[in-house]
Amino acid sequence: MKPYNLFKICVLLVTLITITSCFEVIEEIDLKSDGSGTMTYTLNLSKSKSKIASIMLLDSINGYKVPSRQDIQKGLNDIVAELNKADGITNVTKTADYENFIFSVKCNFKDVDKINKIATNVSNKQKNKMVISSYFFDKNNSQFKRKYTYSDQIKKQYSKLNSKNKKVFDDASYTAIYRFDKTVLSQNNPKAKVSKSKKAVMQRLNAMEIIDGSGNLSTQIKLSK
Repeated sequence: MKPYNLFKICVLLVTLITITSCFEVIEEIDLKSDGSGTMTYTLNLSKSKSKIASIMLLDSINGYKVPSRQDIQKGLNDIVAELNKADGITNVTKTADYENFIFSVKCNFKDVDKINKIATNVSNKQKNKMVISSYFFDKNNSQFKRKYTYSDQIKKQYSKLNSKNKKVFDDASYTAIYRFDKTVLSQNNPKAKVSKSKKAVMQRLNAMEIIDGSGNLSTQIKLSK
């Protein structure tokens, strides 16, 4: 899924992110045997929380307007409203922790194809296509797949940033976590790890691996029947 909720949140927090040195994006998919499940996207700025708290007391910094809590809350509400309109998406919720600066949106999906349709709609509305992911689940063969497509547009956009803004991504990361109600028999991404319980797979990339295309989130996970 193109991180639709993250896209809007980052637009609101662009000034905060630009002047922090560390942030993390976490994608979580909890998939049931019938193909339904839950997806959560989280933007974690907690490692820079003291700096952000001070900045949010200002109206502007370096010529940029600092988003208020109201601005952020409105952005989260807009995301929830849009997701509530999507077919096959239910129980949309949001959380905003302004003490640690952690923001997330969570929803249930009827099947993973519903996520793909949202991602396609968001991608079609954007001028520059960045990274896109599609999800597939074969219930009969108990196999989950993620197809990840990289576009050099993300690198081109990154190259337009000044050196100060580029440094923001040095310590940034993207983590994908997939959880299942069946045992993981195998997975084919060499950078991903299977949990001790054998019911989850996790992969963590630093932001530069996503920007320059050296990181790959594609994976194929075989589950027990």
